[in-house]
Amino acid sequence: MRPILKGLAILLPLLTTLYLLLDSRLESFYIFNPEQLHAVSLAAIEKHGNDTAAVVKYIVEDLSTREETKRHVNLDEEWVFNNAGGAMGAMWILHASVTEYLIVFGSATGTEGHTGRHTADDYFHILSGTQLAYAPGPGVYTPEVYPAGSVHHLRRGDVKQYKMESACFALEYARGWIPPMLGFGFADTFSSTLDFPTLWRTAYITGREMIGNLLVGKF
Repeated sequence: MRPILKGLAILLPLLTTLYLLLDSRLESFYIFNPEQLHAVSLAAIEKHGNDTAAVVKYIVEDLSTREETKRHVNLDEEWVFNNAGGAMGAMWILHASVTEYLIVFGSATGTEGHTGRHTADDYFHILSGTQLAYAPGPGVYTPEVYPAGSVHHLRRGDVKQYKMESACFALEYARGWIPPMLGFGFADTFSSTLDFPTLWRTAYITGREMIGNLLVGKF
């Protein structure tokens, strides 16, 4: 037992130091940025209005032709269900790496749930419909309202209740440490849905994209 404890005593400070070093350099690993994605989303909405399919197509075509992002966008429209925090929707994984993910997420019928408390900043660029959010606090009795064209920024470590009213879709961008977030995305499979084919497909696409980005030197 003592050798194990000694090993942990040596390993833990080393891992902590490595984590703090990498965490301080996260900005250098990112491919996308929230301002760029917001501008592209606004341009798509301005051009195509309520035609959500055309809005999404515009965004994907824009990102897949930019020199800095074109090699990192999954053009295969592989939609999968996503159950997390009690909410259900569908997503198209455009990009996944250790430090970022970019997805189109939403529901044609609406959904509501818990955001989760994450190790990454999450930017919800609303493309159609309206999202409501609520964080409890003194005197807070009305929801935050995010219509099409707005951005809901859930800061790293924060948590909220959210609702996508009726048909609502968003370009969701997370930047930070992505692997710890995967448990939240997978947990509902084991606790309620038991939809293992969807879990397998989601894990396969996510893993494929993460490994592909690592192979080209992007984390």
